[in-house]
Amino acid sequence: MSKLFHQHQQWREMGAMAKVRLKWVKNKNLDHIIDTETDLKAACILKDAIKRSPTGFLTAKSVADWQKLLGLTVPVLRFLRRYPTLFHEFPHARYASLPCFKLTETALMLDSQEDIIHQSHESDTVERLCRLLMMMRTRTVSLRSLHSLKFDLGLPDNYEKTLVMRYPDHFCFVKASNGNPCLKLVTWRDEFAFSALQKRNERDAVTSEDGLYREFKRGQSALTFPMSFPRGYGAQKKVKAWMDEFQKLPYISPYDDASNIDPESDLMEKRAVGVLHELLSLTIHKKTKRNYLRSMRGELNIPHKFTRLFTRYPGIFYLSLKCKTTTVILKEGYRRGKLVDPHPLTRLRDKFYHVMRTGFLYRARGLGMVSKEELLLDKVDDDGPEEEGSEEEEIVEGSELEEDSEDE
Repeated sequence: MSKLFHQHQQWREMGAMAKVRLKWVKNKNLDHIIDTETDLKAACILKDAIKRSPTGFLTAKSVADWQKLLGLTVPVLRFLRRYPTLFHEFPHARYASLPCFKLTETALMLDSQEDIIHQSHESDTVERLCRLLMMMRTRTVSLRSLHSLKFDLGLPDNYEKTLVMRYPDHFCFVKASNGNPCLKLVTWRDEFAFSALQKRNERDAVTSEDGLYREFKRGQSALTFPMSFPRGYGAQKKVKAWMDEFQKLPYISPYDDASNIDPESDLMEKRAVGVLHELLSLTIHKKTKRNYLRSMRGELNIPHKFTRLFTRYPGIFYLSLKCKTTTVILKEGYRRGKLVDPHPLTRLRDKFYHVMRTGFLYRARGLGMVSKEELLLDKVDDDGPEEEGSEEEEIVEGSELEEDSEDE
């Protein structure tokens, strides 16, 4: 760290970076992902809730107030009826006018496949959870915040009672000063204190003759973030000069102590960008809601108005305003609207969405539209964007994102 701080002092003497105010750019391909995965996440949450229910079903009355919780723009009853391939409707035994829903055989098969994936990739899940906690100032995260990230991190539905309890040397439950239950890292794991950006640069160094990563390890160079600019931005001289300055700043790992860095400095801004980059890298869909990050802002030691980092660095992040919420996406995680390196659980969720879509398109005869053989395939076709060339992007004239306003 001493070499990095020495470089930081040199940069301070040279003066602060000249920042450029950028307009928000709409990306249709990435917005399409938010559209589809909002319904997918809601269906997965309902599936898990039905599975947890001691009766094996949920009544329409019991889920009537879940619309906001699920992030839906339609009533929950209407949503359940859209997807008969997943949710089988039947009348209550005592109250015939009360609709009830249980899982179809297809949904149960998918759920069984999900359990197998959780078991076979448990070590990966444990590592990602450890790394999340290692980025926290007190190595602690509230269960409320963690529950919000459960789908994005790919945690099992009952992770508190299964995953966490199986690793007492990794995790323990504690109470915060306000009494809220939290998950705490028991022991620091040096083997996990290696960011996704460092891994990428090390991998690239092995496959090419580029010596930048070797120079970085010797403290002679800074790591650069992969950037994919909206059309027209990369050619602007002011933007290019600004990003060149940013990339040359020393890289501070999100797992390193940053308490001695000036919170108003350019180096601290790059460190905050690195923290957000790493957290999004830990999610299996390379995205999450902005409000989920806000609840952990203090522990992550990122600025109060951290949304400006997403809009200031559109080559690294994309903010989507779809579905009445604000979602932040790590752009390098996607190419032409698809995940570059899909996790096995995201592949299964693709199948889940395929079953949902089939039920929606063929509601009258949807239960017979998906064969078991098709569900067992490693990959199913989808209707996501597959355009050749660059992403579909357009600058929305006069649009300025309102920084860090409440959106949920």
